[in-house]
Amino acid sequence: MNIAIITGASAGLGIEFLNQVYTRYSELDCIWIIARRADRLNSLAQNFPEGKVLPIALDLTKDESIHTLKHMLCESKAAVRLLINNAGFGKLGNVDELDCIEQADIVALNCRALTAVTALVLNHMESGSTVINVCSISAFAPNPRMTVYSATKAYVMSFSRSLRFELKKKNINVLAVCPGPMSTEFLGIAGIGKGDSPTYDTLPFCIPSKVVRGALNACDKRRGVYTPTLFYKLYRVFAKLLPHSLVMYFSKT
Repeated sequence: MNIAIITGASAGLGIEFLNQVYTRYSELDCIWIIARRADRLNSLAQNFPEGKVLPIALDLTKDESIHTLKHMLCESKAAVRLLINNAGFGKLGNVDELDCIEQADIVALNCRALTAVTALVLNHMESGSTVINVCSISAFAPNPRMTVYSATKAYVMSFSRSLRFELKKKNINVLAVCPGPMSTEFLGIAGIGKGDSPTYDTLPFCIPSKVVRGALNACDKRRGVYTPTLFYKLYRVFAKLLPHSLVMYFSKT
């Protein structure tokens, strides 16, 4: 049985990935969608033919959830053709002003859970499979006032690049997708509304459907990094060429 797995599938970019993966990859027998909110997952699954989408309510920051996923993969003997690590969140504010536990939770989901899920699923992947890690333009340079979030995305970028190098001999590709801001639940959870961040108020927003389409095109081309829109492609170049001590004046949120 060939499957795809999408984490953070209950909202925003996760839903877009679900819809487009289902339409694009007819060879998949089932798409496993993972998030904490069972009601949303069940509602999403009802939009597809029976058996094509499997809702799995898990909190991936919990060890028992990783063990549950491991058991399901072993029992199903599924071949994972596509893993999309989309689960993640951030918070706007200075480190000394935000809740310390909540900031640690950002690291737990964005880094620890992504690492655990990827390491687990790789044992069920074959030649030609792909891992897509949803990263961010925040990976290119530190973002003051979203310090922890941008640090986690720098981890995701480094993890993706190195893992891609490791897996070349197995013909398994790893793609880091690095979009700019989007109108999704992320902003509300992060506490970013109109007037909360001058940077967000002026940046061009990416369109989720276009981000996913571009990411899947890059996936099919076996690319390593995908950054949508010319504006953020240029930012990626500037962040690489200029000292981060300077870039942070522009990247602060």
